[in-house]
Parts: sequence; C-alpha cells; structure tokens
Amino acid sequence: MREMSAASARRTALAAQGLASTRSRTRPASKAAVHAAIETTGLLQIDSVSVVVRAHYAPVFSRVGAYDRTIVDDAAWTDTARRPRRMVEYWAHEAALLPVEDWPLMRWRMELYRHGRWGGAAHILDREPTLVDDVLAVIGDSGAASAGEIEKHLEVDTPGRKGPWWDRSDVKIVCEQLFAAGVVTVPARTGFVRRYDLSERVIPDDVLRRHIAEPDAVRALVEKSSRALGIGTEPDLRDYYRLSQKQAKAAIAELVEDGVLEQVSVRGWNAPAYLHREARTPRTATAAALLCPFDPMIFFRPRVQRIFDFHYRIEIYTPQHKRIHGYYVFPFLLDGHLVARVDLKSVRAQSELHVIAAYVEGDRDARDIAPRLRDVLREMADWLELERVVVGERGDLVDALR
Repeated sequence: MREMSAASARRTALAAQGLASTRSRTRPASKAAVHAAIETTGLLQIDSVSVVVRAHYAPVFSRVGAYDRTIVDDAAWTDTARRPRRMVEYWAHEAALLPVEDWPLMRWRMELYRHGRWGGAAHILDREPTLVDDVLAVIGDSGAASAGEIEKHLEVDTPGRKGPWWDRSDVKIVCEQLFAAGVVTVPARTGFVRRYDLSERVIPDDVLRRHIAEPDAVRALVEKSSRALGIGTEPDLRDYYRLSQKQAKAAIAELVEDGVLEQVSVRGWNAPAYLHREARTPRTATAAALLCPFDPMIFFRPRVQRIFDFHYRIEIYTPQHKRIHGYYVFPFLLDGHLVARVDLKSVRAQSELHVIAAYVEGDRDARDIAPRLRDVLREMADWLELERVVVGERGDLVDALR
C-alpha cells in the first residue's frame, strides 16, 4: 500500500475542491468559472440561515471570488430554451442543489422516502387521508405553488392545523414528504420559500425516465464524492451524499477493484484512505478563502479535524452565553491551513460587513494572517455590495486586523 504524508493528503483534498491555487481577481468571475466551481464541488448545500449570504452562494465565492449570484439562481431555478435548468433541489448532503442529470442517482432514496421521511407525515395522513391527493390536485391545476398558496386554495385554517414537525402546517409537511419522494420538486423559490411543482414538469423527460439500480447509483455517488474530495476515508466518502456504511463499503470495494480508487495509507490518519485516480497533489497550496459552515470542504467535521487538526462546530443552536467563537463562524483558509475563525454578519441597513469576532488558530502570528484576511473581507464586502468592513472587539486577531 502506498503511503502519503498528511501534508500531501491535505493538498490533494484542497485541489479536488478547487481551493489550492491562488485565484484570479478578475471582476466579476465569468459564468464559465462559476459553473466550473459548481461542477468541482458536485453539490451546494442549502440552508435557510442568511446571516452573511445564503449558504449555497458562499462556496462559489470562496473558489472564484466576486461573481453574479444570478448565475447560480439561473442554474437552479430558471428553465428556458436558451438557459435550460442545470441544477435541481433534493436531499443529497442534507438539502442541496445537485446537477439535474444526477436525479436518477437519487431515485432509490426517493423510493425509500415514499414510506415516510418524517413520522409526523404518517400521523397526518391517518387523520386526513385525502390530503396528498388534494395537494397534488392543486399543484396539477395551478402550477408551481408554495405551501401557503396551496393552503389558500384548499381553504385550510393554518393556525389551527399545525403538525408536529417544527410547528409546520399539515400541508407543508405533505409538500415536503412529496418532495422527498420525488413526486414534486422545486422549480423556483420566492423569497427563498419553496414553490412545488410536479417533477414531470420540471425534470427533463429523458432524465426522469432513466432508472438506475440502487447498487449502480450508489457506486456512481461514491465515485462522485471521491472525485470531489480527492482523497478520503470510507466515512468521508459516504457522508458526502449521506450514504450508509453498508452501501459505501460495497461501492468502494468495487471502485478499488476497477482501479478508480487506490487504497493508500496517510501518516497520522487513523483509517485507510482512498485516492481517486484523477486526483492531483500540488506541490504547494496558496489560496486564501473564508469557508462558510456549509462549505463542502468542511461540512463533515471529523474530516476537518483529521485533515486540518481543526476542531470546528457550528454554534447557531448554542445559547449565546455558551458560544466560544460566535454565531456564524467562517474558518479562514490560508496557504493550505485553517488559520483563523471569523464570526461574520452582513448588516445591510448600514451597508456594513461586521467582523463580530476573529480568533487566531493555534500559535500562529496574527500579523501574518491579518493582511490576507483583510483583502478577502474587503472582496467579500464588495461582492455583497456593502460599503464598509467593521471590525469588532472580540478575539486575538481583531487588533491586527483593524
């Protein structure tokens, strides 16, 4: 078995994610560059938190710099003869945007979710057995609609019809259940609210009709995750698309046998690693980038710990007085290492990007980090059309940064 150093594995992982090389600072990045960044990651996780910017926009910025966010919007929620839909929403690594052509790879999961993704849905259907048909009838007749609009059509008294799932209405839960089962999907969003439509009216017919057996689909997903990660352990490879251990192990064994993956030993890692045959290992890593909490480079926290020796947890759901680093903390990647933690917030009413707190990681020198971080913060503020960067008082990096 070939042995790699931890540093080589780290550079391999960064290169696979498009985060190894210093990028061009052309303003703005081209549409082709944005599409290439999306192709590199393979998916963009969606999250409702927008403290700085919606989560699915941030990883693209980290890789290409300032760009027009409507390029991502068009890829996900526009479908015309001139600009056919490139991405679609589904449960991949949590809720995510993924390439339309990957839809058949998720069909086995859709079949699984037909039996109920949430326990609350089963109780609702026991109580209101016609609700699914009623919801589908409204969508079929009226076209894409939000859960609230469907409720109005059905004349549902929303305040008195809440289900057990996050205090959402019965109609919303049924819509989400149909979405999980692949019966409906999301052709557009309004104010980030999902609008549901029949999948047959959103997904191209040739893609919708393509059936791939579960073992073949899982193998394809593991190959995609290994390509996106460059190198990873079995838990890394299965987490990217939230596969089971049983699924991942079988797929990895086949991919190793076929020469797509090579099992290697990484010094300091406590598990075997698998290197994609097309992964490259650059001699240096020179990029500087802020990584949002849902960036594919860092969304699997055990991998972050293993690769960067960086213990990272998002503290959104931690009571304020118990938070260590802040509410929405971006690790700062510099020259192949995670060197700082930066708690950020966009204050649009004041046209300011607030650095609420900034902390040096380990025994690094704040004076070495601050100039590079300043440049990235200024670039982010410009991209978000914010006039000023305001540095707060918390953390051992703020003085040098200010």
